[in-house]
Amino acid sequence: MPEHCLKKTLGPVSLTALGIGAVIGSGIFTVIGSAIAGEKFDTSSIINTPLLDYLLHHTALSGRPGAGPAIAVSIVLVAFVCALTGLCYAELASMIPIAGSAYTYTYATLGELVAWIIGWDLILEYAGSNMTVSVGFAAHLVDLLDWFGLHPPATWISPAYLPIGLQDLQGNTIYNPGWHFGFNIPAFLIVMLVTVVLVRGIRESAEANNIMVLLKIVAILAFISFGASFIKPSHYHPYYPNGWSGVLTGGSIIFFTYIGFDSVSTAAEECRRPQRDLPIGIIATLIICTILYVAVAVVLTGLVPWQSMVDDAAPVVNALKKLSHEPGGHSLHWVRLVVLFGAMLGMISSLLVYQLGQSRVWFAMSRDKLLPDLFSRVHPRFRTPALATWVAGFVVGIPGGLFDIGTLADLSNIGTLFAFVLVSVGVIILRVKDPDRRRGFRVPGGPIIPGLSVLLCLLLMTGLPIITWARFVIWLVIGLVIYFTYSRHRTEFSPKNAIDGNAGKR
Repeated sequence: MPEHCLKKTLGPVSLTALGIGAVIGSGIFTVIGSAIAGEKFDTSSIINTPLLDYLLHHTALSGRPGAGPAIAVSIVLVAFVCALTGLCYAELASMIPIAGSAYTYTYATLGELVAWIIGWDLILEYAGSNMTVSVGFAAHLVDLLDWFGLHPPATWISPAYLPIGLQDLQGNTIYNPGWHFGFNIPAFLIVMLVTVVLVRGIRESAEANNIMVLLKIVAILAFISFGASFIKPSHYHPYYPNGWSGVLTGGSIIFFTYIGFDSVSTAAEECRRPQRDLPIGIIATLIICTILYVAVAVVLTGLVPWQSMVDDAAPVVNALKKLSHEPGGHSLHWVRLVVLFGAMLGMISSLLVYQLGQSRVWFAMSRDKLLPDLFSRVHPRFRTPALATWVAGFVVGIPGGLFDIGTLADLSNIGTLFAFVLVSVGVIILRVKDPDRRRGFRVPGGPIIPGLSVLLCLLLMTGLPIITWARFVIWLVIGLVIYFTYSRHRTEFSPKNAIDGNAGKR
């Protein structure tokens, strides 16, 4: 019906701008260090070995191998996977007459159980993303304080769990590997600040978003242009220090940097010519962002040894910090300040968007009776889902203060990749179950592209450690227990409510 349709105003340029704004976020400033250097533990362990490595070689590793300088290849691989998945998102989005998330699409097309699984998975994806961003923001805030000569106690600016310990720039040990007494207060406080803003309500204007995007791009370009003259070619050898295993696991972690690209596909209803404009918008977004990301990766791995970025939540600014103390590197002292401000603004905008998204998923699932009603209560003054927003804030803030960036990025990436698998499978199922349903956009090539998207997402998932898979399976099992013991008995599709509804009709 016309009154329920969005105005068709977006063309390929507008869609590309929307996508770049969503993709150019904080990931490239934070998780790229973990993707390049991997994780290293004192002893070999099956649970810390990437799943595919163990399946192929049946040997335990002492952590996740890094991509090294070949991280540029990982970035291109991930962009290709995102392009395939983005087209699948676009088809699902064009089938639903309302704007919404993957939860909305699956509920309307694949039913309640699949919607519950993807909603429960989205909670993990959003939470893991923001935990990772909050830890990255804290690392950059500490770096900013260091720029001004301020050095807070390490106890209150580092996670309580450090799998490889903590060292200063000179290599001196501050904390041994494992748990220690402490809490990452800056990570917790930024999440709480964002939560207060979201509870009171936020109206993001296009102008403010454009300024944020511009500042983030300026920070990236400043790093690339000034850092390029300090590259040492010897740092590129060997280019594949851990072979294709490192490239795959690096891609599994760097996937975080592209979270948000699917925002292009969710605008399917507002496209003037979705069959033409959506593929252009998705692919142009990924090409532009990939070029920027590859340039950052090439410069970063040429500035410092790739091994030095293990568990570094602020690898870009820390590389600039190290080089600024070398002869001729004083100019990088000021470049570091520019990058710090751009990165921190980017992280704040990312936190706002994804914390908003997480609380809205809770709100939508509560409104559908899958979660308790209290999560869909709206504040009488601010007209926001206040309780859902507060709970989401603490769910993100507390783990953000306790855990390291590598652990949190792993959880975020496996949740996102699993959501992408479900969306791609959904496209294939609906082509069979409902072939005549109106589609504003149709993925070309029949089931080939959705099928390839599924396979490549699963391949990237196998690049994550077995412990991450175990945590993810436990999360899904907890979700299914909640669904079958509580949620399914409350919804309109439950047997009891269906009987009551039929009785009411009679």
